[in-house]
Amino acid sequence: MRNNADVRVVVAMSGGVDSSVAAALLVEQGYDVVGMMMRLWSEETVAGGAHNRCCTPEQLSDARRIADKLGIPFYVLDTKDVFRNMIVEFFIDQHRQGVTPNPCIECNRHIRFTHLFDNAMALDAEYLATGHYARIDSTPEGEYRLRMGVDEAKDQSYVLHVLQQKHMAHTMFPIGEFPKPEVRRIAEKFGLLSAKKKDSQDLCFLGDGDYRRFLNDHAPEMMQAGPIVLKTGQVIGEHNGLANYTIGQRKGLGVAYSEPLYVIATNPYRNALVVGVADDLGKNHLTAHRVNWMGKNPPTKPFYAGVKIRYKAKMVNALVTPLADNQMHIQFDTPLRDITPGQGAVVYDGDVCVGGGIILKEAD
Repeated sequence: MRNNADVRVVVAMSGGVDSSVAAALLVEQGYDVVGMMMRLWSEETVAGGAHNRCCTPEQLSDARRIADKLGIPFYVLDTKDVFRNMIVEFFIDQHRQGVTPNPCIECNRHIRFTHLFDNAMALDAEYLATGHYARIDSTPEGEYRLRMGVDEAKDQSYVLHVLQQKHMAHTMFPIGEFPKPEVRRIAEKFGLLSAKKKDSQDLCFLGDGDYRRFLNDHAPEMMQAGPIVLKTGQVIGEHNGLANYTIGQRKGLGVAYSEPLYVIATNPYRNALVVGVADDLGKNHLTAHRVNWMGKNPPTKPFYAGVKIRYKAKMVNALVTPLADNQMHIQFDTPLRDITPGQGAVVYDGDVCVGGGIILKEAD
């Protein structure tokens, strides 16, 4: 059996408590640990400088100090251009198309487990480790599996459904076995300055956390007023920019009707906000594309599974049917009100994430 000291692990560090504890645990276990932090893109117009909240000067300084305390080398990887091209532009373009993307999914797909992963392997590392709340194990047949983190409230398997066998074979999630309070206690045990840091929230490239302001600056056409219409096409009011509304929204529509109205769709080509009554909102099916099946043998026949349609959504039962061209159809046992194009539809067998895709927008 190999000694851990012979196994190099690159840890994605952010200066936060989760990645810091991941690094500390691996050092304690005797691995050859290297810290690496990505420098990501942020707006030039943000007050105080263009600093992505995942890599502010303070975060960078904290990560470096933690690496020094742990006695590990620390590198900064310039990822600004690829992040801008693959994540920020994608975010803007998807909103232009009338869908609501989850940038964290795309960041894991294109940045963390492609760009960062490749750079880690180029340092002769055998593993990339991150501070995600998830777990990886393997079957007796040698198939790697992504499992939900022990802390269900913090579980991040939803945004990790893009991983493939080649990634899971060389990825570690050291804190996936712990609940968040225990992670903070471990940080205090190691004397890490990140022990009491607040968790990061919202999209990292938004300097002020306001995605509506961001879209107004970078895609002002998304904030142009337009008609509010029923499914029949009847105009019943005016909206103040499609980006200000989300599927299922009821409050703030500013229109009077005989029944409560909800946002059921957007039509960016007509700049129209489509509303309807509660019965119009619920759907019992969806189609997803860009599907990634995580196992060695992707499913070919319909099967029942648990499905999450948003990061914080409750898992529900559904019939999942694999389709050609990396698509799948999902039929829910009961209608759901908040099926949102652009979000992930992620499939589970118990606590094992078996794959997922991106919810398609139906034809307007």
